[in-house]
Amino acid sequence: MVRLLNLITDIEGVSVGNATDLKLGSGVTVIVFDEPATASGVVLGGAPGGRDTALLDPSMTVGAVDAFVLSGGSAFGLDAAGGVQAGLREVGRGFPVGDVRVPIVPQAILMDLLNGGDKDWDLQSPYREMGYQAFKAADKEQFALGTVGAGAGATTATFKGGLGSASAETSTGLKIAAIVAVNALGSATVGEGPHFWSAPFEQNGEFGGLGLPSPISQVDTHMRLKGMSTTATTIGAIVTDAELTKQEAHRLAIMAHDGFARGLLPAHLPLDGDTVFAASTGRKPRPDLPAFLELCHLATMVMARAIARGVYEATALPVAGAQQAWRDRYPDRVRSLKQGDIA
Repeated sequence: MVRLLNLITDIEGVSVGNATDLKLGSGVTVIVFDEPATASGVVLGGAPGGRDTALLDPSMTVGAVDAFVLSGGSAFGLDAAGGVQAGLREVGRGFPVGDVRVPIVPQAILMDLLNGGDKDWDLQSPYREMGYQAFKAADKEQFALGTVGAGAGATTATFKGGLGSASAETSTGLKIAAIVAVNALGSATVGEGPHFWSAPFEQNGEFGGLGLPSPISQVDTHMRLKGMSTTATTIGAIVTDAELTKQEAHRLAIMAHDGFARGLLPAHLPLDGDTVFAASTGRKPRPDLPAFLELCHLATMVMARAIARGVYEATALPVAGAQQAWRDRYPDRVRSLKQGDIA
């Protein structure tokens, strides 16, 4: 049995690359597929920003993508997909149109312009180059979590946000995994304490092993927001090695949004742009109905776990007025757990 790293790269044929600028307080994450992957996606937040997301609708013609991009920078960050396209074009990837190949790279962005980082760039934003660098850095195994890539400048209502990932395997041997940049208007933690809303789904103490507080008080469930003067957005992807149709990938994205609802309170607000991409590499056989239902179930759980890991692994930005990280407030509760210790 192959040992899982508890990362989205546990899916064979998937690579992840990050580009991070801590002075800028932002970054880019790219998920690259070895071969075009059947893909879809769902936007449930009220203030989304994206590129080539319309083609992911099951009724649209293009059925597969070469990569997904998650980026900070709000609308400026949409330049990142161009850098990833440049990298893919260099290696001859893309949808064939006559004798030309066009890399298919849907992207979602999050708002991190007000986190204290230096956003005073010159005429052109840095995100196109960061997208290219993230593509060049893509690796099939380990990658960092927390204050890296698209999670570099992420924040939440209570603690610094970050990049998280988690994986699981079905009873029939299919793999499924999530990656997410947690930049929620709401909170991933219960009340003002250290416990995570995702606690019921935690595996092997991957985000501290604290469980839920008992009881959960009415005050714990009060709405906590990081401010009404900004938009937020949690963005991510769910990927499986099972062969799926585009319609089934669409359903998987919906189920992963259930992970948002279990890992964040509240989620999908009018000022969030919550977006989930979904993809199938097709390396494993097509699941029957019970196996697909199990994939849907696990999509919810791995996304909830990834959300908690993103906040748990984050560190504060080295800038004035930066939001405190979970591990800054609770350093004695940080477990020395290696990524490969989960499965």
